[in-house]
Amino acid sequence: MKIKIAWIGKTKAPAIQTLTDEYLKRLKHYAEIDGVVLKDESSLLKLCGTGARPVRHALVLLDGRGRQLSSEEFAKWLGEYQDRSSAPLLFAIGPADGFGDDARRAATLVLSLGKMTLAHELARVVLLEQIYRAFTILKGHPYHLGH
Repeated sequence: MKIKIAWIGKTKAPAIQTLTDEYLKRLKHYAEIDGVVLKDESSLLKLCGTGARPVRHALVLLDGRGRQLSSEEFAKWLGEYQDRSSAPLLFAIGPADGFGDDARRAATLVLSLGKMTLAHELARVVLLEQIYRAFTILKGHPYHLGH
């Protein structure tokens, strides 16, 4: 499975970059994964493959108004996606003012990490941890249960 994690804007906090790098490293055991910094939403849509790009990505937007899933439900969604599609997944954490209508229309899934508002950089780390947790759930690894 191929996954890209995209975020708009440069990382300001060194601790966030350290955690991002740690989870990307952990995830490489389960998927081909990369993190990418984007300038703006139009860069995201180009990366998503909404034009005539040879590789189309299935876009998952993170948005507070999106669908809320438990860790187990997210793992099930990820596993089912992996079983039914070969298209790479593109998870996107947006700008402070959220995503526009074009990105929302292009999305396969609009996902919320919960009702509380998170700083965008922190949301990235939470997303990476949940993707890692989802793979450990799917593989039966004890990480999820805290053993």
